[in-house]
Amino acid sequence: MPEALSVSVVVCSYTVQRWDQVGQALRAAAAQQVPPDELVLVVDHDDELAARARTELLAELGTLVVLTNEHARGLSGARNTALERATGDVVVFLDDDARPTDDQWLGRLLAPYDDPQVSGVGGPVHPVWPTGRRPATLPADPDGCGVLDWVVGCSFSGQPVAPGPVRSLMGCNMSLRRAQALAVGGFAEELGRVGHTPSGCEETELCIRITQSVCGARLVFDPAAAVAHEVAPDRLTWRYLRGRGYAEGMSKAVVSGLVGTDDALCEERSYVARVLPRAVTRGLRGVVAGPRRRRDHAASVVAVSLCLLATALGYLRGRAAGAPATTAASRRRRRPEPS
Repeated sequence: MPEALSVSVVVCSYTVQRWDQVGQALRAAAAQQVPPDELVLVVDHDDELAARARTELLAELGTLVVLTNEHARGLSGARNTALERATGDVVVFLDDDARPTDDQWLGRLLAPYDDPQVSGVGGPVHPVWPTGRRPATLPADPDGCGVLDWVVGCSFSGQPVAPGPVRSLMGCNMSLRRAQALAVGGFAEELGRVGHTPSGCEETELCIRITQSVCGARLVFDPAAAVAHEVAPDRLTWRYLRGRGYAEGMSKAVVSGLVGTDDALCEERSYVARVLPRAVTRGLRGVVAGPRRRRDHAASVVAVSLCLLATALGYLRGRAAGAPATTAASRRRRRPEPS
């Protein structure tokens, strides 16, 4: 039997406005059938949230550790603080506006670590719409999976639906071997969301760097280890769709500069070549077929086209500007120990 690994569940938050959601996420993590050895809240430069957590949540949850971001403002800095200060062999990251769908979630994430080659495990992220209904800006395929749900940090069409190896994990619901993540330098702080700025890809870049650097490393997806992610109303607008697409393109340009274009874009090429054309074709057929839901079908075509164009423009802008290959995060990286 392999030795049991200790686990720290980490929730990062940047605003006291998410107080209720932060509490729900932490309570759900604490109530797992396989309880975490450590429960951590990292507060990203919000003194009010940190003070309130240290009184109210600490009194309620008892063993909660409240940290403040010791790095640059943003999600990557907060996550690096967790990697450096947490004590678990495995660190599980759960978004502050997400919660596990059942009390088996943590156990499912930890089970694959019996294999020493497994460096990370993650699961799907299901959207919870503020109106209870999928918006026109985020169309779905016939199976109900959102074509563009990555825009709001959720699972999307083209991703795996069965257990198995993956290139990268979704930051809302992922776990990593802490020592390995630290050994390759942690999260790149030039990537990732800062407040309301809708950047991303920091988890993708780190996952790729781990598998490039650690011999035999594998990342595993378990569809049963799911979380529900509350989607804020302001993320359902056409403006947000365009801005998020553009930011994603810029982020992918940075990732390409850090880990190489082939690894950075291998899955994205398939997504653009297969998933998006099918979505546009379905939408156009729906428009031509008749008046029933014609408006919804037309909106899906516009949404996919707008998002693709914005992402492409962001990527081209990022590459033209010279995506950084050597940055503060790059300089922090240490050569990983042999494994």
